[in-house]
Amino acid sequence: MNSTLIAPPADPADRRPIHPLWMRITHWLNALAVVILVMSGWRIYDASPFFPFSIPAGITLGGWLGGALQWHFAAMWLLVFNGLLYLTLNIASGRLARKFFPLTPQGVLHDLRAALQGKLAHSDPRRYNHVQKLAYLFVMLDLIVLVLSGLVLWKSVQFPLLRELLGGYEFARRIHFCAMAAIVAFLVVHLVMVALVPRTLLTMIHGRAPKA
Repeated sequence: MNSTLIAPPADPADRRPIHPLWMRITHWLNALAVVILVMSGWRIYDASPFFPFSIPAGITLGGWLGGALQWHFAAMWLLVFNGLLYLTLNIASGRLARKFFPLTPQGVLHDLRAALQGKLAHSDPRRYNHVQKLAYLFVMLDLIVLVLSGLVLWKSVQFPLLRELLGGYEFARRIHFCAMAAIVAFLVVHLVMVALVPRTLLTMIHGRAPKA
């Protein structure tokens, strides 16, 4: 086994915040924005579905198309500005490079096998395993795709080049829906992992690992 893929155990004497305050605030605001966008987006989709199914009205937001659009636009601005702040602070503080890199295919395969076998350790909450790194980086990229495709749907005439790069308005709708579906899939897996390792939720609330 490649020992470089095994993270060292956490230092119990290290009481520095695992997640800084700015990261926790922007994380929860991003989560709020995404939930509103998904639920209102489902209602917007139901107004003109392009797949042979509709989303149950009980899990949508807005009540009708106009109301859903208002919720969607409000959450869109929250996601854009808060997301930009989150990304800027991650890059400027060095957290992005420190937390998410290096990332190697070998590391992902190793940690994925360990996770499927129930042997993936969580001894050091300060370190992300390779599967977590890949998942979080994917979400960042997926949110960028959501925003760009959303711009085409919102202001198609004002962004003709972007519209053409995304295959036209109708194809951009499908890209937007699939990117949203990927976010929902991530949220489901993320919530399952939080349920399995509850202390990750506590560290995201108050920034420190619970005492053993």
